[in-house]
Amino acid sequence: MGSGIAVAKLMMRPLALNPRTVAAFLHDVLAAGVAWCVAFLLRFNFDIPVEFKTTLWNTVGWVVLAHAILFWPLGLYRGIWRYASLHDLRRILMAVALAAVSVPALLVLLRVSDPVPRSVFVLSPMLLLLIMGGSRLAYRAWKERYVIGLSKLDARPVLVLGAGSATVSLLKELAPSREWRVVGLLDDKPTRLGREMNGVPILGAIESLPAQAARLGVTHAIIVMPDASHQARRRAVDLCTQAGVTALTVPAFDDLVAGKVTVSQIRGVELDDLLGRDPVELDATGLTTLLGGRCVMVTGAGGSIGSELCRQIMRFKPARLVLFDLSEFALYRIDQEIGASGGGTEVVPLVGDTKDESRVAEVMLRYRPDVVFHAAAYKHVPLMEVGNGWQAIRNNVLGTLVAAESASRAGVSKFVLISTDKAVNPVNVMGATKRLAEMVCQAQQGRNGTKFVMVRFGNVLGSAGSVIPKFREQIARGGPVTVTHPEITRYFMSIPEASQLVLQAGLMGKGGEIFVLDMGEPVKIADLARDLIRLSGLTPQDVPIAFTGLRPGEKLYEELLADGEQTLPTPHPKLRIAKAIDIDASWLERLRAWLRDCDALDDDGVRAALEQWVSDYRPASHGH
Repeated sequence: MGSGIAVAKLMMRPLALNPRTVAAFLHDVLAAGVAWCVAFLLRFNFDIPVEFKTTLWNTVGWVVLAHAILFWPLGLYRGIWRYASLHDLRRILMAVALAAVSVPALLVLLRVSDPVPRSVFVLSPMLLLLIMGGSRLAYRAWKERYVIGLSKLDARPVLVLGAGSATVSLLKELAPSREWRVVGLLDDKPTRLGREMNGVPILGAIESLPAQAARLGVTHAIIVMPDASHQARRRAVDLCTQAGVTALTVPAFDDLVAGKVTVSQIRGVELDDLLGRDPVELDATGLTTLLGGRCVMVTGAGGSIGSELCRQIMRFKPARLVLFDLSEFALYRIDQEIGASGGGTEVVPLVGDTKDESRVAEVMLRYRPDVVFHAAAYKHVPLMEVGNGWQAIRNNVLGTLVAAESASRAGVSKFVLISTDKAVNPVNVMGATKRLAEMVCQAQQGRNGTKFVMVRFGNVLGSAGSVIPKFREQIARGGPVTVTHPEITRYFMSIPEASQLVLQAGLMGKGGEIFVLDMGEPVKIADLARDLIRLSGLTPQDVPIAFTGLRPGEKLYEELLADGEQTLPTPHPKLRIAKAIDIDASWLERLRAWLRDCDALDDDGVRAALEQWVSDYRPASHGH
């Protein structure tokens, strides 16, 4: 009852009296009169007897007045004729039906004339419905065919690859676009060949792209296969490269279903589209309980992973988000980005070094975070291997020790360490220091109430220092693109996916576990370089690939589990738990003393020390 009253009030709102509204109203009122007259003509086969002509002229004025009184408040003139739809037709149907009941009652009540033939009362509403609905649809068709058609004379012709449900939405949304003019569709289903979709012909199979693009003079193709496999998308991109056209695509299927984006948000094809990573399913309720309304702290908040963690955390509306980073510029940038979004969260940007025990302790005790995500680390393998090994130990190991102990003293509920696949059977300094950082957190578990959780994953696309930005720069210069070895292989995932899984692991962790992310299938770096070259509209013949040899500390293949470790499944399909060795409590005391008392070591000294602390560390110089 209440909702019906609300709708009635909405429909009765006064309308703005602009000329188009008045014109539409006059059109409908006059249409009511015309329909009434034509109904009489049809009733008497266009030869109205004299007595009924008198009835017609005596009643038509009242009919027009009745429709005018009914039509104005029923909301018929809130819609725009150019976008007339089924919703507008329903309104017209309701208004005409109400008038069909009201007009006979009015004429009987007022006794303005002799009786009107009953068939007129039936024919008139039908004719009025045709006139009102037809005029609106005709106007829309005229606007789309001529006005929009003229605006598309300068639009770029484009072919669409794929003729599924997403293509229907795309064609509708691109219909008024002044930028794109879809000239044809390509699809691999033979039953669709020669048919049309929204007036656009299906010209042939996707394999015919090069020939169709040359025939139609097309320079762009939109890949509309949001739920297709990454192999199918890779094939489509290869065909675009062969045809010399720029490959574009639409958002992922899950983003479309979730309503985050619309299909018309066309963008360039990215590496993520070709790697075939399934979307992450997050326990939104659990993460809201973990993070919502609480104080959360992220160390290394300005880095690639740290900044994305901050973005993801903001979705769950923490009361306060403490951003901690040594880089002033990186901290300023992420603070400006997420601070503007606000949403009721207090964002606190703090400059500091995780190795600075007094600073870290001061921050932890002042803000008392409930959850800490420790992302601050040195991660670049060759850089840490030569000349910077001791700094890697101090930042990755001492920094983790200081942050973990400060969190424990401050009563932090959960401490999540961001680790790496390079900590598994490490052959480089960076990997060994991250394995040592994992062991630090394992040793802390159970000493106080803080739960320590470690998350281990491989490379992320586009992170600072990754190969992707480097490859893009080399392609822009015309090459060559430098790859260390033809067989070098790595696991890859996107930064948002890695960050989401870190949050999920943090939620699921009970303390002491090392979570291993499902990294999917390993990817050859050389194949990655070829994909980037193709996505740039070039071929490996245009931009050559040069192999330069393995760098210090590199190995051909990465692992996600160390020897002797076993994994256990979790309720989340992309997370497993690695049960690692137990750490003796006295071990942590010895490590703390060594970090406090040891002087700076050269590269050989660093490697020798790490061999003592990490039993499965084998320096790269001993073999890959």
